Amino acid sequence: MPSAEKLEKKNKYFAKLVDFCVNYPNALIVNVDHVGSKQMQDIRMELRGKAEVLMGKNTMIRKALANGHEEHPEAGLDKLRAGIQGNIGFIFAINCTFDDIRETLKKFRVPASAKSGQSAMCDLFLPSGPTGMDPSQTSFFQALNIGTKIVKGTIELVSEFKILTKDEKVSPSAAVLLTKLGIKPFEYGMEVSQVFQDGSCFDAAVLDISDDVLMAKFVAGVANMAAFSREIGIPTAASIPHAFGNAFKNIAALVADIDFTFAEVEEVKKFLEDPDAYAAANPAASAAPAAGGAEAPKAAAAAVVEEEEEEDMDFDLFG
Repeated sequence: MPSAEKLEKKNKYFAKLVDFCVNYPNALIVNVDHVGSKQMQDIRMELRGKAEVLMGKNTMIRKALANGHEEHPEAGLDKLRAGIQGNIGFIFAINCTFDDIRETLKKFRVPASAKSGQSAMCDLFLPSGPTGMDPSQTSFFQALNIGTKIVKGTIELVSEFKILTKDEKVSPSAAVLLTKLGIKPFEYGMEVSQVFQDGSCFDAAVLDISDDVLMAKFVAGVANMAAFSREIGIPTAASIPHAFGNAFKNIAALVADIDFTFAEVEEVKKFLEDPDAYAAANPAASAAPAAGGAEAPKAAAAAVVEEEEEEDMDFDLFG
């Protein structure tokens, strides 16, 4: 049975977590594996006044969210509870955006040595050339079957060697050799794993979608809708501008050669009467036809030459 002091502390934590989830429903769920206390302290200080960092045991977090879901069923705390796995914490955005928080997390990343048995976070290649180690330490390279040679009293690698492969475990020999070389291949910090926003949870990869990507997707969707609407003959907001444009083209084509005009088509008639004026006003549009036009005389000349040769041959045969 927990003491009254511990029970009061738990209840305060439960109330605080539920309060933030309900009143500030914009949070990043972060993985804090290998994050040191100094890193955590620096991040808290950097985010002070802008965001709230809240950590806790998974059992306490699940219990708090279960209680909160009963009180606030519309807040989506049940979805948040389902994703509580591993060594995680919360960063609630109060007076900042998610991008501000992510930039802060990037600032406090610490390089770390490779340890035997842990999964490699990235591929690592040892470059060919001098290592700075003396010949007495050749055995460390021989254990990994790395080709070496002795040049001017130091060990040199004959060729580039891949010593770590992403997601594979670091061997004891590789860990010792990297320590001897003074290489720290890994980098640790808070990693954003999920996003909780307005009662929904989604993967952190969504945060990497820029406004340009969203606009491109939206424009492509509008174009598809306009094409579909034009095909089935049902007008929509997306297809009406295209319908009006095609209608004007048809009207302009009808009145181009008759003695009838109106204000909107007068400019078109001027261009029809003077194609050079159109070419001057639209250099990009006329560039492609101009290129084709340059080839057309050559093709015509070739056809004339070929025709003349055929006529000469016919004259010789029947002369």
